[in-house]
Amino acid sequence: MSESQTYADRVYRSPAAMAAGALLLGLAGWLGGDAILRGDGRTPVTAAATLLFFAPLVIAFTFRPAVFASDERLRVRNPFRTITTPWAAVERVDARYSTEFVAAGNRYQMWSIPVSLRARSKATRHNEDIAAGRTPRGPLPFGLGGGGAASAGPADNLPRTAPGDVAVAELRELAERQADREAPEGAVTVRWSYEILAPLVVGAVGLLVLWIV
Repeated sequence: MSESQTYADRVYRSPAAMAAGALLLGLAGWLGGDAILRGDGRTPVTAAATLLFFAPLVIAFTFRPAVFASDERLRVRNPFRTITTPWAAVERVDARYSTEFVAAGNRYQMWSIPVSLRARSKATRHNEDIAAGRTPRGPLPFGLGGGGAASAGPADNLPRTAPGDVAVAELRELAERQADREAPEGAVTVRWSYEILAPLVVGAVGLLVLWIV
């Protein structure tokens, strides 16, 4: 493999979180918009302040989290801040009860790669069945779990890994690969997400003022 070969950037996000965010924003927009247009007295102002507080909060925890891994650096976008670090500063990537990495002696979480203990446990049981020569237990209809030989297909005889652990393994591989190449050095930078925090604070202050008055 050529030392000059480059790799496509990898992006890790949670589709489930984004779907939940779209649902929450749609519901909030419908209810809040109706209150603003048809409400009486202080209702429109209260609804507007609530939306100003609620929408950034939903976006912060659903759409915003992402991990961007390139040949040169790792960029982790969490709900309220973004951490950027060259691979040379990354000491390790862990997945215990949450996914996180250590850089320059500090530990940072990666919100967009959740750890599912349930998915990890299911993958472990599945692999143990294969190792013991048993037919892996396939799912029952409607995802009720369990199952037996009749519900197991060819793909069920392959080892499985929880999605979060797959992402962490890829990041570890990338970190080890870049450790052997000349990579730009630099400090770890942390930037607060003022585009999220500013409207969130304005909405919170507005709700507080309305509650006091």
